[in-house]
Amino acid sequence: MKLEISAVHMELEPDLKKYITKKINKLDKYVPKPARESVHASVILKESHSKNKRQFTCEIIITLPQEKIVVSESTLNIFAATDIAEATLKNRLIKYKEQKVSERSGHKDRKVRKFLGKILSR
Repeated sequence: MKLEISAVHMELEPDLKKYITKKINKLDKYVPKPARESVHASVILKESHSKNKRQFTCEIIITLPQEKIVVSESTLNIFAATDIAEATLKNRLIKYKEQKVSERSGHKDRKVRKFLGKILSR
């Protein structure tokens, strides 16, 4: 999985970059194996000020074959925003993987039924 991390209106600290890299790399197991080589993850961290409060936003964009998943979360802590966005993304990737695996297994079932139909009709 290719990973790109960028920060807007804030400085990207090495420990934050390491933390995000560790979290996003754990999500690799929820991507179907054939798609793992072509997956691209982009993490955009933003800091904004509203009503004397600092608000942090973590936006994660995962580009998969035939689909793009975007998750965005805002909280008062950048680490919490990253955790929540990662958990949401994990659930979305699980659904994506289940969908793709079921599509492929259905295709194999049709091939097997067609093959068995030819054998049994003889």
